[in-house]
Amino acid sequence: MTRPQPDARSAYQRFLPLTTRWMDNDVYGHLNNVVYYSLFDTAVNSLLIDAGALDIHAGEVIGLVVETHCNFFESLAFPQRIEAGVRVAHQGRSSVRYEIGLFAEGAELCAARGHFVHVYVDRDSRRPVAELPAAYLQALKILTP
Repeated sequence: MTRPQPDARSAYQRFLPLTTRWMDNDVYGHLNNVVYYSLFDTAVNSLLIDAGALDIHAGEVIGLVVETHCNFFESLAFPQRIEAGVRVAHQGRSSVRYEIGLFAEGAELCAARGHFVHVYVDRDSRRPVAELPAAYLQALKILTP
């Protein structure tokens, strides 16, 4: 098995600045593992909200996370500015695999890389949609290499 390697900035379509918080550090002085997943979720959903695709309060379609993964390459800690690179690796009828790289501000290689798979469902029934709404398709274009 090949050991995962960090991605360069050029591997990502869009970037979002994020900041760490005091509570994000663990007893070892770096971001706790769960914080990386929270940053992934924040980056993806912020970009979708900014693009007008995701309405967290009234939208008929919502994304449920069905798979996650993370590789860690370097520690990140508070206080530190982070830049989250986001790209779409796969788009299905009702699902999307987002890949996220977390970079220390200005760093060329990511400190962590992971993915989220969202299945988009009807808010009320929680059943997968037949196809992604037009607003999502438009938003995903800017994240697809």
